Amino acid sequence: LQISGYLNLLANTIDNFTHGLAVAASFLVSRKVGFLTTLAILLHEIPHEVGDFAILLRAGFDRWSAAKMQLSTALGGILGACFAICAQSPKGAGETVAWILPFTSGGFLYIALVNVVPDLLEEKNPWNSLQQILLLCTGITVMVLLALT
Repeated sequence: LQISGYLNLLANTIDNFTHGLAVAASFLVSRKVGFLTTLAILLHEIPHEVGDFAILLRAGFDRWSAAKMQLSTALGGILGACFAICAQSPKGAGETVAWILPFTSGGFLYIALVNVVPDLLEEKNPWNSLQQILLLCTGITVMVLLALT
């Protein structure tokens, strides 16, 4: 088995930990924010986990082992949610949310920008660049509309 598979599992566990933090902190704000955050993370996770599964297969894991390892990384999300709940301040949820949501949001934005912007800058086909920018703007518009409802 290649080391890249184990590194991917470690990164996926950390990623799931931050997702757990975000979900739990969002539910501390309100049910609406919690459900929207959960939906957003689920939509993000589906292609992400499929890609991680392919990485594990390429690293030498068989299908069953790769599936078990992927499921084990999900424990990171449970740990993140438990951490957010246990870190809740006696003064109220506002104290906890004040640092967890900016931390997780900043991490998500950083990862997205590190992955997306270099590809946009290297793209030679203007149509592909325009499509990617339009999709980014669509995502921002959806977030704004959800925030207004």
